[in-house]
Amino acid sequence: MKFKILSVIVCACFWVLITSFWTPPAWALIQIQLQDLSYKDCPPELAEGAISSGSSDDAYCFIVMGKANNTTGKVVVDADIFGRIYDANSNSVMPNRGRLGNIDTVPPGISDFEFRISIPSNLELPLQLKQFKAAGFSHRIGR
Repeated sequence: MKFKILSVIVCACFWVLITSFWTPPAWALIQIQLQDLSYKDCPPELAEGAISSGSSDDAYCFIVMGKANNTTGKVVVDADIFGRIYDANSNSVMPNRGRLGNIDTVPPGISDFEFRISIPSNLELPLQLKQFKAAGFSHRIGR
């Protein structure tokens, strides 16, 4: 019985000793502010043949653009873009999508970004872009 207690204590001390010298890297999400949002029609080569997701209906093709404000002082990679897009009647354009796009690399400071979206052609314009934000990492993950 004494041997079991002693071995548990030794293992616990060894674990504390090892973990105090080595800790795994933190992969916490880094928040990026998105501002000055706008959109424009896709160039003809991107817009040709656009259909809306999950159907064969015609779709509008737009490039959403803006400024990413990275205040961390470090490069952020693989930043997913989240937000809400509404039509002129305040109907959600992409009701089942939280993630709208991606920014591969966000340098420190303010930089431009853009991504492509397709929306059903039966929705009324102009679009309303709301609650946009991005979150990424300090290092590439899983590549």
